[in-house]
Amino acid sequence: MRELILLVVDDDDLVIQSVKLALPDQWRMMACQNPANLPERGYHAALVDIHLTGQLGRTEGIEVIRRLSQKHAHLEIIAMSGNLDRQIMEQCLKAGASRFLAKPLSLDELTLTLDKIEALFLMQGATSRSGTAGVRWVGSSSASQTIQRQIAQLRNENGPILIEGESGTGKEVSAALIHSQAPGGPFVAINVASVPENLFESEFFGHVKGAFTGADQNKMGLAEAANGGDLFLDEIEALSPPLQAKLLRFLETGEVRRVGAKEAMIVQCRVIAATNRNLNQLVSEGKFREDLLWRLSGKKILLPPLRERPEDIAELVRHFLSQDKYRKKEIGDDAMQVLKEYHWPGNVRELKRVCEQLILLAPLPVLRREDVLAVIRPQAQGVQTTHVDLNRGLSDLVNEYEAQIIQKALSNQNDIDEAARTLKISRSSLYKKIKDHGIQWRSE
Repeated sequence: MRELILLVVDDDDLVIQSVKLALPDQWRMMACQNPANLPERGYHAALVDIHLTGQLGRTEGIEVIRRLSQKHAHLEIIAMSGNLDRQIMEQCLKAGASRFLAKPLSLDELTLTLDKIEALFLMQGATSRSGTAGVRWVGSSSASQTIQRQIAQLRNENGPILIEGESGTGKEVSAALIHSQAPGGPFVAINVASVPENLFESEFFGHVKGAFTGADQNKMGLAEAANGGDLFLDEIEALSPPLQAKLLRFLETGEVRRVGAKEAMIVQCRVIAATNRNLNQLVSEGKFREDLLWRLSGKKILLPPLRERPEDIAELVRHFLSQDKYRKKEIGDDAMQVLKEYHWPGNVRELKRVCEQLILLAPLPVLRREDVLAVIRPQAQGVQTTHVDLNRGLSDLVNEYEAQIIQKALSNQNDIDEAARTLKISRSSLYKKIKDHGIQWRSE
């Protein structure tokens, strides 16, 4: 974790020195005793005294909080006061504070609060991948060149963008490339299908302390975290109709109201949505709002499946093999030919998984034809109905086929949750079937 800086705005030298002594190792302090001289930048959180003149009847610190919040949308602000009046605390929250500490300060409580802020930065670092400059599109086929031109044409596009394509075709890579052309700002990604419906509003818009059981502090939503950048919503078709209406309103107004909050704020971010379904068909089935589809699809990119750009397979294979810095593998011509002839139902994601398995399982530095067949043949062959041994009985044959289908799903998907969604069963059911069938599967 990088060093974090806490701005302390207080006119009391004793408070400043006490905070300095209590700071965790990864934090250092920047003090400001005169609010007229607030530093413009260089800090990650601020601790602001509400009564800067020492008079409980005056609340100059609330205006300081408001100024800090307006200048720094993502700044974590902690208000502190010896007056625990409910109205004052509410004014602090409305001005932009996310936490409130009572004076005299409990140094243990301050340390715990800073630990929570550090955890928030770690969480945002996992979701907000602003370092997309190293992302690139692998492939030089005519189809890949078309995709790269389309991405380049979206450089100055501020409205919503829709990316369509089968599962595993590179929709998140495309979104990251679109983002990398922007001058800056965060890139926040969320798989809509992975968030339970009853939690989505809190994750997307955030919530205030006390909004519901377990909401022990204010939480910034993903839309707010993407302010000034891009918000990528994968599997947008998984949104329920009520949530589709809330997303549509956000796209039209830019308003974000945290769950439990009385006031809304304006967020400026570009929404990039992705889907592997035919949204027009879902509209006709009444499962997706037509007005939301219109709003999302002003600018659209369609990613072709890998089977329609086989010229890219060799380049992709060499790229994936080069990702392992410890196991150096090369691929022979006969092995590459097998990969080019395979139909790749899981697209680039499946190819990546196959390459990872080859790196682990192939015994020689050069991958051979038999190495490739050993990985892709079980998932490609399925059950050959012309050679079914009916004497084995229906139960054994069905179990065998089920095991092959599960193995194929695990090979095609990134993780157990995606495989379960593909098979339309619960995560726990999939784990049980993996155990029952004795399937060897390496989780990431």
